[in-house]
Amino acid sequence: MELRLSLFGIKRSIDLSRLARYRNAAVVLASALLVIPLTVWLLRPAAVPDLAHGNVAGARALATGWAKGDMIVLVRHVERCDHSTAACLSGNDGITDRSRSVAVSVGAQFERLGLDRADIYNSPVMRTAQTAGYMFNKVGVDEDWLVHCRGSMLRDALAHKKAGRNLILVTHSECMAQLEKDLKLPTATLGYGASLFISAKKSQPPHMLGFIEASDWRSVTTE
Repeated sequence: MELRLSLFGIKRSIDLSRLARYRNAAVVLASALLVIPLTVWLLRPAAVPDLAHGNVAGARALATGWAKGDMIVLVRHVERCDHSTAACLSGNDGITDRSRSVAVSVGAQFERLGLDRADIYNSPVMRTAQTAGYMFNKVGVDEDWLVHCRGSMLRDALAHKKAGRNLILVTHSECMAQLEKDLKLPTATLGYGASLFISAKKSQPPHMLGFIEASDWRSVTTE
């Protein structure tokens, strides 16, 4: 179909079918530009849930899983001395003196959850050993897999998990990020003393339950 125009004695014809094709192509392109980002957004990995601040469902899942001995938790060491201007506890490769109270406080929260059916390990680095000492009154040695964890964090954690017993691992932010990668989740650097909980029920694939920052335990509620 053509549209014939005459302007100032000059005749022109416009192929309307070609314009229609261009228009349709433009509509398809515009739709693709909208659909592709939306698809990417919808298919992106879900962020790790925060189990504090009134997340009742998450807190209940944690309490239930912990009571059954189904949990693996990675706990980041408290404030490291060589990254702070605060006074050191002892030596610059350990934790700060002021962070002892943070470790004790987090340990008290785990005591409330129950430690009678829990196996506790820490990396051999001074800051994690000191954290474990103040947090759980227990310090392990020779657990190099809790510091050299690239590509193997989830595998090694599952290898140390015993049926019906919770597994507590005092480790580093890099190892926590590695576990998130192993579970195909977006990584985020959690604060000093933060806890990352993974449900590891027998005969079921492990899945991320969520995290609790050291300062947020008081806002964790099951009611």
